[in-house]
Amino acid sequence: MDKVRHPRELVLPIVAMAFIVLISNILVQFLLGSWLTWGALTYPFAFLITDLTNRFYGKHAAAKVVLWGFFVGVFCSFMGTQISGEFGPLVTFRIAIGSAAGFLVSQLLDISIFNLLRNKKWWKAPLISSFLGSAIDTSIFFFIAFSASLAFLEPSNDISWALQKVPVLGLFGFAPLWISLALADFLLKVALIIFSLIPFRIFTIFKYLRANS
Repeated sequence: MDKVRHPRELVLPIVAMAFIVLISNILVQFLLGSWLTWGALTYPFAFLITDLTNRFYGKHAAAKVVLWGFFVGVFCSFMGTQISGEFGPLVTFRIAIGSAAGFLVSQLLDISIFNLLRNKKWWKAPLISSFLGSAIDTSIFFFIAFSASLAFLEPSNDISWALQKVPVLGLFGFAPLWISLALADFLLKVALIIFSLIPFRIFTIFKYLRANS
């Protein structure tokens, strides 16, 4: 594991994380099909940034990058609460809380699990840590943002649309709409996490070749 010799070494991962969080907060306003938003295509790459930082500079450096991403996310959520759209604020209080809590908890969990598996086969740490982190992130965000049991957090926020009973992913059974949204989000996260193993491997090989050239 490399050591951070100068704070400037973390500038690139911090900027990358801030960009992913910022662009995801913007793209989440635009629908992609029936179950997703465009932000779902960019947000999972936050785990790739965290894992690469952890691999190259260690868990403490990765935590710093995550905290910067968290602050950017909180700022974006705050700005979203101040902007009114067709149906009210672009970001409700519950969505802001769910987004912040999901990001911070899942990313810190990712760092811990990655660190436990860092000496296993190269793909195990990024795959398992990102998979579990994504599961926690999705669960925390959608439960806080849309579960009827937490309606007391923001009584003025009408989430009746998310509580409508519909077939899960339009395929089977019946459950509140937010369950389908959460499942679709998680399945896409998993697909992108698997895809992210390619750039993860490329970056780690490149870093190894540079260090031994």
